[in-house]
Amino acid sequence: MSNETVEKSAAADDLYAEAAQWHINTGGETIHAKRMPGKWRTIKWLSAAVWILFFVGPYLRWNGQQAILWDIPARQYHIFGATILPQDFWMLSLLLLFFAILLAVVTALAGRVWCGYFCFQTVWTDAFTWIEEKLEGQPAARRKLDKAPMDFTKFRIKAIKHLVWLLIGFATGFAFVSWFVDAPTLWREFFMGQSGTVAYVTVALFTVGTYGLAGWLREQVCFWLCPYARIQGVMLDRTTILPTYDFHRGEPRGRVKKGQKEADRTTGDCVDCNQCVAVCPTGVDIREGQQEGCITCGLCLDACDTVMVKVGRPLGLIRYASLDELEGKPVKPMLARPRVWVYAAILLAAISGILYGLTSLAPIELKVLHERAPLFATLSDGSIQNKYTLKILNKDNSDLEVKISASGPENMIIMGGDDLVMAKHGAVHPAVIYVKVPRKSLKAEREDITFRIEATRPDGQVIATERKSIFIGPKR
Repeated sequence: MSNETVEKSAAADDLYAEAAQWHINTGGETIHAKRMPGKWRTIKWLSAAVWILFFVGPYLRWNGQQAILWDIPARQYHIFGATILPQDFWMLSLLLLFFAILLAVVTALAGRVWCGYFCFQTVWTDAFTWIEEKLEGQPAARRKLDKAPMDFTKFRIKAIKHLVWLLIGFATGFAFVSWFVDAPTLWREFFMGQSGTVAYVTVALFTVGTYGLAGWLREQVCFWLCPYARIQGVMLDRTTILPTYDFHRGEPRGRVKKGQKEADRTTGDCVDCNQCVAVCPTGVDIREGQQEGCITCGLCLDACDTVMVKVGRPLGLIRYASLDELEGKPVKPMLARPRVWVYAAILLAAISGILYGLTSLAPIELKVLHERAPLFATLSDGSIQNKYTLKILNKDNSDLEVKISASGPENMIIMGGDDLVMAKHGAVHPAVIYVKVPRKSLKAEREDITFRIEATRPDGQVIATERKSIFIGPKR
């Protein structure tokens, strides 16, 4: 056997040995995580509170309408008075790029912060288990109840719990649909049986999905369904700050002996209480190193610090730290890392594009297409005529009567723009315009011409936009 083969075999054995130390729950048992107060638990609740906007957002009003409405049937997206049509969908690409890069940079710097503090699966599971704790008690009581035979008391408790879970699932589905349909209208039509099939099916799918994912699968979603857990490894490096067990301080582990003096202690700071495992929502042991199941929620930090206070030992046995820091190597400042600047540049470019797009949105837009065959026509009186197709895009929330005008060569006459054009909201209205110019007024083969459209909103506000084009005549 070659040396290379032996080395590969030894490397494989090391990987298997490392994996064997990891405790990954494959669904054979229900994890009943213990809840302990602390700084990171408070941060976790505060960050999860962001999802309140998911439920109350559809009820925000703006100028008498829903402030944020994704009107898919009409292909319109209303955001605080700004109407975004499919023609402006390039901003969505920039928005997706922004969040993708933001996720990458946060992961590279501080691990799976999204998973631990903001992910809807994590937040909903945390809420479901909180309800479970209120109804069934602490973890030991819940395990005892799970093993107990079915009687009226157990049935009542379990029935209430699952009913509350289903109600939360229903509220989640209803809130989701509310972003796509006017919320007050949805309340009236949904419970009177007047909503469309899509609304009922969507709410039903979200109800069952939320109930199943957050109530039953829980951490299994993070282990086996979420792709982010699989790809996070390539985003981390030795400088990434993660919840980490300081094995230099903690090992060897040992229980606290009554009456033992600090000078006589032969063990590390870890008292092997297993509280870090008890509070972990995925059931991993952080002391075995970084694992796929760790969602960097920081709850093990609270548990360990609580125990360290009780036994009179320094805090931070489990803390946010990088591998370089644990090994005593110099830690680079965040701003000294090249990829931080690269990520920041991409984020800045993406957010700048989004802000530019939102600030440059106009209630009406105009595109001018010059007729190509023929480029011009010579009329019987010797004047030159060009044909244009004006495409008027009405982004306003109401239909508008649009007046068309133009400026350009002297003695120019516009035909087809005298009457007001009715532009439906959210639609493109084409208008054919003929422009006639006396030949003697043309000073060059190509001359600039500017088309202008103007409309008055129902509230009396005058809106207008212009677009430049060219008028083509015979060669001089």
